[in-house]
Amino acid sequence: MTHPLVDQLRFTRSEWLRGLQDVGAEESLQRFEPMNCISWMVGHLARQEQNYWVKIAQGRVIVPEIEELPLVPPLAPMWEAWHAITQAADEYLDTLTPDMLLQHHTWEGQPLAESTGTRLYRNIYHYWYHLGESQAVRQMLGHRDLPQFVGKMTQATYR
Repeated sequence: MTHPLVDQLRFTRSEWLRGLQDVGAEESLQRFEPMNCISWMVGHLARQEQNYWVKIAQGRVIVPEIEELPLVPPLAPMWEAWHAITQAADEYLDTLTPDMLLQHHTWEGQPLAESTGTRLYRNIYHYWYHLGESQAVRQMLGHRDLPQFVGKMTQATYR
């Protein structure tokens, strides 16, 4: 059975997708300083997932070019990277047990300061941070009828 925190990450990702639905390629490049553009946010979160759940946890890299993220990257390749990376991340995340969440991965021979569970929290909260930022950008772009509240919780119920 999938760990409840992994379910929460998946729900958070679904809200990320819902919050960015219908964002066009050109408007995803618009930057309202000091905020980042939406395409960068997509690539940035893909990079975090790749680093945490693919590179460090599995010892592989799915999209090497995401490591050198430009300030204003094109949207389509960022979404392609995000989808490929989250799919690869899920291969690892599906194996997590409560005991594994207490363990610390190692990187370059040193244990990481945060446990796997804490990094999972950080990943979830990071999405919510950028989801809020992305909605502010969308409002500044003039988008209307944006999601007003967290969506249906049927995939992330308490257990």
